[in-house]
Formats: sequence, structure tokens, C-alpha cells
Amino acid sequence: MEKGNSGFSKSGLHRMREVLARHVDSGKIPGLVALVSRGDETHVEAIGTMRHDGGAPMRRDTIFRMASTSKPVAVAAAMVLLDECRLRLDDPVDPWLPELADRRVLKRSDGPLDDTVPARRPIIVRDLLTSTFGLGMDMTSLGSPIMNAIFEQGLTPNLPEPMPEPDEWMRRLGALPLMHQPGERWQYQISNDLLGVLVARVTGQSFETFLRERVFDPLGMKDTGFHVPADQIDRLPPLYAPDPQSGEFLVWDEAEGGRHSRPPAFQGGGGGLVSTADDYHAYFRMLLNGGMHGGERILSRPAVELMTTNRLTPEQNAARNAMAANNVHVSFGQGQHGGWGMGMAVRTYRGDYASIGQFGWDGGSGTSTYADPDKQLTGILLAQVGMSVPDPARLIHDFWTTLYQAID
Repeated sequence: MEKGNSGFSKSGLHRMREVLARHVDSGKIPGLVALVSRGDETHVEAIGTMRHDGGAPMRRDTIFRMASTSKPVAVAAAMVLLDECRLRLDDPVDPWLPELADRRVLKRSDGPLDDTVPARRPIIVRDLLTSTFGLGMDMTSLGSPIMNAIFEQGLTPNLPEPMPEPDEWMRRLGALPLMHQPGERWQYQISNDLLGVLVARVTGQSFETFLRERVFDPLGMKDTGFHVPADQIDRLPPLYAPDPQSGEFLVWDEAEGGRHSRPPAFQGGGGGLVSTADDYHAYFRMLLNGGMHGGERILSRPAVELMTTNRLTPEQNAARNAMAANNVHVSFGQGQHGGWGMGMAVRTYRGDYASIGQFGWDGGSGTSTYADPDKQLTGILLAQVGMSVPDPARLIHDFWTTLYQAID
């Protein structure tokens, strides 16, 4: 019997497991959980151990730091508010985020922080949803005054120091000029964290509370949140950031006493979630189903279509494409999709094995989560090795290559 009854071939799934196991056997990836689904069938592989030196085995319900794969999930909170007309795409954000009123914009993105011009227009909700409000992580501008200021002020989540609570974070953000005019260019990360603050201020609830009530609980995502409860912390492996030169495993974040062992001061929509393969599967299946989960509507179909189709002009997307295609030694080939929707990448051309229209994102902790409407396919790959070395990116590439081969 070559065919499974799921649209996957048995030999294809066997090859996928062999390739994933090879990464673990190499010693570069301690363990992983992979979930693939198509139609009514779901297939899960849990391979390896929780620590690089052994210990408990990986399990289907292991909890992982989702890193930037938080973005496609956290953005749903803002989409709920759009559906309810509590936000509008082209409303200025000033009423809720007064710190972003009357922006100044650098004359040159690499110029001194006091050499600015006035913003041509206010920042609008659409700018935050599409990551084009004018400020963000720009790996091609490292070392510039504005990027140095972003790091010094603790505005990004990957520094050893945790981010401050939202009002202080907003105060620091509001003290900086924009790098680009609102709506001009796609830039990474900060928009997604800003959306969490916006949701909290519009609703009067914490970002996590609103996400839990409107997205996580209805989808049964019981293990998804911004920290891991003490009685579940044994399900969270350490996060490694191997030394780029020697490959030695260095612990970036321990489970017990680490940054996910208690509620954070800042609930970051850009990278703060912890979750499991099954929780993320529920979310991406809901998107594939046009916003429906069972008999319950989580998001409207038009909201899902907005999120999961390209929203960027070629000009807005130019820097992102250049980063992915021309700095492969930095990005390890990640990010070559051609488009961006809301909180996630969207494939606009056939650049590898994946179909046009596939949507999702990857995380710097070794996570990758996408759905493919054309193939009615969902894939979730969760690991705990940071992108300081190419090994997790190679694992992600091989997972998707073998998954697409396994389709009947």
C-alpha cells in the first residue's frame, strides 16, 4: 500500500521522518516536534531529547518558544477588532497611541537622530498591520544611529534585558524619529509589538486576556500564552544559541527561572508566545477554513483573506527581498517569499517546493509554521536552537522540501 488515505504517501512521510532524524542524529539539533496535516489526517513526529546532552524525550505536547512565529497568531487580536469596527484600517492611531502623534522622520535612514523632517501624514492602523509604519528592525542598517538607539532603549525582544512594561516602552519609542515615512517601507518586528499595545488600549484588557478570550480559548489553544505556568515548566526545553564559530551549545534561555517562567512585563505580539504543535495546528486550520473552527466563527472570511494575501507594493517590499536574497549568509535563505500580508509572509512566486499562496512565518528559535490553501496543507516544525548558526534554518528547509514531496 503506497498511498495513505490523507493525501500523503507513506513513503513520503517515511522519508520526511528519516531526514528530520538525520538532523537530530547529527548532534546539531537536540530534538524537534513536527506536525503535518492535510484533509482529515494529521501526522506527528517527536524526535530527540529536550536537552542537547540527553534528558527527557521530546513529546507531542512539548511547549516551545514560538519567537517570530508569534506574529501570525498575535495579529488575530487586531483582526477581531477590525471585524467589530472597533478599529478601522485607515484610522490614525493617535487617539490610542498618542506617543506616535506628530512624528519626525530621518532625512536619511542612517543619518543623525536630530536631522529630521515632519511626517507627511499620521500613522494609521493599516501601517501597523502591514509593518510599514516607519520604524523597525533593519538588518541592512546595523550600526546606524537609529538602530543603535532601538537596541539601547530595549525596544526589541532578543536582547538579554527584557522589554519594559508597555507604557514605558511606548514612551521610549515615541522619543525616537521614524526611519521612513509612514506607509513607505516594510520593516520588521516593532509593528507587531505595537499592535499588542494598541489592542490592549482599545479593549481596556491586557493583550493576553483579549487573545485568550477571543482566539485561544475558542480554538482550544490551552498551552498558548506569554509564559509557562510553574506546574508545566518541565514541558519547556532550554533555548540554545550555539556559538557561531565553534558550534558549542550555549543556553540562551533556561526553562526554570528563564524569561518564560513568569508573566512578562511586556506581552510581545512580535515574538513572545509559547505554544505547542497542536495549538498552532488549530490556529492555522482555522485560517485555512476561512475563519471557522468547528461551528464557531473566530474571524470573518474577508479578515483572513486580508491577512493571508500580499499587502505590499514592490517598493514597500524591496528591502525585505534584498535582505532575503542578497544576504543569504545572514538570513540562511529564510524570508524569500515575495510578499507579506498581516503578521505573516505570503508566497507570491514559486521559489522553492511550496505553492504560491502559502502563508505563515519562521521563528529565530527554530520554529516554522505555514499553511497552504492550494494543497489544503498545514505544517508545524518546532525546535529549540536559535538562528545564530545555519543548522535550524537547514532543518526548516528540509522539513518543507520533504513535506511537499510527501503529497500524493
